[in-house]
Amino acid sequence: MLTRRTFFERLSTLPVVGGFLGGAATSAAAATPMMRDYFKELGVRPFINAAGTYTDMTASLMPPEVMAAINYASKHYVPLNELHDKVGERIATLVKAEAALVSSGAASAMTLGTAGILTGGDPQKVIDLPNLVGMKSEVIMQKSHRFGYDHAVRNCGVKIVEVETVADLERAITPQTAMMLFYNNNNSVGQIRDEEFVRLGKKHGVPTMNDCAADVPPVENLWKYTAMGFDLVVFSGGKGIRGPQSAGLLLGRKDLIKAARANAAPNGNSIGRGMKVNKEEMLGMLAAIERFVKLDHVALDREYTRRAELILKSLAGLPGITAGITVPEVANHVPHVEIKIDAAAAGITGPEISKKLREGTPSIGVRPGDDLMIGVWMMQPGDELVVARRLKEVITKKA
Repeated sequence: MLTRRTFFERLSTLPVVGGFLGGAATSAAAATPMMRDYFKELGVRPFINAAGTYTDMTASLMPPEVMAAINYASKHYVPLNELHDKVGERIATLVKAEAALVSSGAASAMTLGTAGILTGGDPQKVIDLPNLVGMKSEVIMQKSHRFGYDHAVRNCGVKIVEVETVADLERAITPQTAMMLFYNNNNSVGQIRDEEFVRLGKKHGVPTMNDCAADVPPVENLWKYTAMGFDLVVFSGGKGIRGPQSAGLLLGRKDLIKAARANAAPNGNSIGRGMKVNKEEMLGMLAAIERFVKLDHVALDREYTRRAELILKSLAGLPGITAGITVPEVANHVPHVEIKIDAAAAGITGPEISKKLREGTPSIGVRPGDDLMIGVWMMQPGDELVVARRLKEVITKKA
């Protein structure tokens, strides 16, 4: 048994560290832990990100403001539900929404938003999900908007009803229609564009959700789609916003966000209990949004263009290579270098270039394909010089 006396006897045998028990002699250097190279220890090789904010490439790097918020939160205990609500209120103000919720990624935001619409926050219905007895059970989507992430909606037990035209959509609406889901990336692909989609939802009294996961920048998108009339809008936290990769945002109507919260952790016996968001991620997302809305996005765009032009210049005159600067219409809406490869003339294929870049030193990650799209916006300052040099070396087989 540890008594007060034995506690102090054992304590007296411990080394004096960093001022504990008044040990002022310990230097600041000794008090600072050495930085471990965890990735080297684990045999995981980091790389220069010349692709973009892809989840499997660990998306973006968190800036100092975000890490400071995370570190601050790690040193305190707070009531999690209260923090959840207060952070949501602050973020909602910043993005001009009625309400906001920090989720565990964009997919989680889709699940929680759907659950909120289905249950209305009814405690028994929250427990019953994904058993939809007594609830609506269908979600309407354009066929051209179907994508792998709609599984996040189907987690709630609903059936996706596919439509193509306005007439199809209006015929598909029944008393079982819970929601209409829109995939923002495919806005130009479907026959029903965003504003028309919202209008139809309002006309028939059906809530609309827009998945905009990777669709900032531009920063205005954070309020564009709620202002357009979408009832719920989803964003990823760890892409262009540069918050924690495991966080996301659900924005929209106050009543629906409240109902979504009823389905979220830390509430037990809910479909979102496993989608926990810790206090560090909540403050990290708040700090990321605060930073993102204040950035000089025009200056950032100039910097991305400068990086792209530098890489483009390194490719000039290479046989079989046609390159230019392009800005994707929706997701990752920043300057990229698009490289089209005539393998016969270049003597090398796109996948071979990707492989050599990844396996070389330093390692460079690009999205593999017959042609290449080089993303410059997730590079660290100076990385563009390395990427330009290595691309030219690999393509001319001088690496």
